[in-house]
Amino acid sequence: MMASGWTRLVCAWATVGAFVLFGYDMLAQIGNPLVALGLFTWLIGIIVWSAFGVVHEAEELAEILGEPYGTLILTLSIVIIEVALIAAVMLGAKQASTLGRDTMFAVLMIVLNGVVGLGLLVGGMRHHQQSYNLQGASAYLAVIIPLTTISLVLPNFTISTVDGSLTAVQAVFFSIFTLALYGIFLVLQTGRHQSFFIYPPPSPGLAAPPKPDASTADGDTANGGEGGAAHGGRAKILPHLALLLANILPIVILSKSLAAVLDHGIASLGAPPALGGILIALVVFTPEGISALKAVAANQLQRAINLCLGAATSTVGLTVPAVLAIGLMTGQPVVLGLSMTNMVLLATTLILNTLTFSGPRTTVLEGAVHLVMFFVFLVLVFSP
Repeated sequence: MMASGWTRLVCAWATVGAFVLFGYDMLAQIGNPLVALGLFTWLIGIIVWSAFGVVHEAEELAEILGEPYGTLILTLSIVIIEVALIAAVMLGAKQASTLGRDTMFAVLMIVLNGVVGLGLLVGGMRHHQQSYNLQGASAYLAVIIPLTTISLVLPNFTISTVDGSLTAVQAVFFSIFTLALYGIFLVLQTGRHQSFFIYPPPSPGLAAPPKPDASTADGDTANGGEGGAAHGGRAKILPHLALLLANILPIVILSKSLAAVLDHGIASLGAPPALGGILIALVVFTPEGISALKAVAANQLQRAINLCLGAATSTVGLTVPAVLAIGLMTGQPVVLGLSMTNMVLLATTLILNTLTFSGPRTTVLEGAVHLVMFFVFLVLVFSP
């Protein structure tokens, strides 16, 4: 690992030590705006820095294992961080019934509109038209659409509750259904349908992906990952897994302290409640979003699609059961149903992604349309 990687780990674990020893005293002073701002900046900086470390180690594993394992490891790692932050806020805040919903919706808007839109815009301007595996994108969307409908739309139309929440029976069975569908998708993604998530053969008139080499994060995708482990050496997998965990653990440990500062800050500023979910989504998905944009710029659209659509799939597939489980165990109400306005945004986003990834070509126009939807989402957060 490079010196910067060791510096990151030392700073992260030193911060963990400081908050374990003196965190109670420091958090007791968050009534002082300067102290609260300082703690927020410190914690956010360390958590985002560690998240970049998670991305780096996942990309190293992607080089060894090939696709789709590389992006799968990354998206699962990021979702673990997201769930840890949501759980910390829910367990520490008094009114966090909508946090899980707000975070999931923010992730969907950021990833499916913001990152996808900017990526297609940059890719289209730089490479004109880019190729990807249509079967993989279709498989992602085939799972994303029912998962989001079951978790974020259907609760508004059940008659057992009137506030967009679920009964205990509904929560248990919806969690089981969600995990089952996501589990089936993972089995097929890493088994029978693994070829859906690697680069397709180049098509006439489309920009061909760059020839894989050892310097690219998914340089073994050309052979579907068959030779990845042989080239990278299986002995390298365990060290990178250890470093991956070493970067994730500080985030999980510090999440409780960040949750206290975040909850206090939103309440003091009178900010929209949805802002907490947006901040969590930005903290955990910024490094992955940057990785996706780098892949697009390098004409690796398939990797970017795996990252973006994979993030959306994993977020809903794993966050919903986790949030509902916390609600059942603690007795806290969990509101999942979106507002009418956000349901319209979600439906439009899903239709737009289905149209965007319904053919082998992506263009600048599609990127611009996605970005417009993302900016509409941002405006509605502060002016509902």
